[in-house]
Amino acid sequence: QVQLVESGGGLVQAGGSLRLSCAASGHTFSSYTMVWFRQAPGKEREFVAGISVSWSGGSTVYIDSVKGRFTISRDNAENTVHLQMSSLKPEDTAVYYCAARTGRAIPTPDAYVYWGQGTQVTVSS
Repeated sequence: QVQLVESGGGLVQAGGSLRLSCAASGHTFSSYTMVWFRQAPGKEREFVAGISVSWSGGSTVYIDSVKGRFTISRDNAENTVHLQMSSLKPEDTAVYYCAARTGRAIPTPDAYVYWGQGTQVTVSS
């Protein structure tokens, strides 16, 4: 079983940067696909980025709106996944959630077994 805890959120001005981290408990972190979702007020939870297990190539996937601005990475030795966010826009404002599953990175929240509690990202204009 994996427990996830997000950190690194905060308040930044448009154009700024933040680096989110998701720390995982347990000893099987490297076996899970790790993803980031976000949920803005009044909107459904949205897939943002994912990274596959390292033995499968550690491939990454992003939604179009964050391509070129966000980078997902994982550090298996530290049981941590990161989301480096640059050139932030007000529309990036949301609670960001880390999630994990044993299969591929897919955009359906119900497919994920493990979730963190979320970290708030607020981007002011």
